[in-house]
Amino acid sequence: MRTVILVLGLWAYGTSAFAQQEKKYIREGNKLYEQKRYDEAEAQYRTSVERSKGSTAGNFNLGNALYKQKKLDDAAQKFSELAGSTDDKALRAKAYHNLGNALLESNKLEESIAAYKKALLSNPKDDETRYNLAYAMEKLKQQQQNKDKNKDKDKNKDKDKKDQNKDQQDKDKKDKDGKDNKDQDKNQDKDKQDKKDKQDQPEGGQPKPDQLSKEDAERMLEALKNEEKNTQDKLKKKKAQPVKGRITKDW
Repeated sequence: MRTVILVLGLWAYGTSAFAQQEKKYIREGNKLYEQKRYDEAEAQYRTSVERSKGSTAGNFNLGNALYKQKKLDDAAQKFSELAGSTDDKALRAKAYHNLGNALLESNKLEESIAAYKKALLSNPKDDETRYNLAYAMEKLKQQQQNKDKNKDKDKNKDKDKKDQNKDQQDKDKKDKDGKDNKDQDKNQDKDKQDKKDKQDQPEGGQPKPDQLSKEDAERMLEALKNEEKNTQDKLKKKKAQPVKGRITKDW
């Protein structure tokens, strides 16, 4: 489908005596328009409209000059006013056709479709209008499909974000539980060690022999040596005393 939308051509000026007053400006504007000097053509058409507010050719061609300069809102307003004020079916059809083009260029697709349909009501045999209508409808369909895709994409993004948040929450909870379990294991190990130390400690708070300090062991050894010396001294004294009793003689 082509992307260039046709703007229907310039409207010929009338031949009435009243139209003669505007004819010069419209003719000059048409020359400038054909040379693609649309801003200068606009000025000439505006002068013709000032001379005759009801100038059909002046208003129609002014709308075209505005459209060519991408002054789409101004062009749409001019075509809309003209289409709503004329009883000429051919002029009304062309005005609605060009109104549809201005709206389409502004991406106002639903409004452009309505304008093309009105143009076809006035001229059902206009193939250009029928073509542009089909083009606008297809573009609207694609736009809606893109919106649906973007909507689904946003939903998927939201779902992915929620899943990521849940995964992160689960990870944080797992890390916290692991840390708590590790601390709990440490506390349990400490409790076991404290319990073992208490079991190794005898009643009265005295340490077991295998838990004597170096100083206590040395003192106990010294006491044992002293006791042994006293015992030996006693034995020596006892041997030195005379033995009382009957003396026997060897034969």
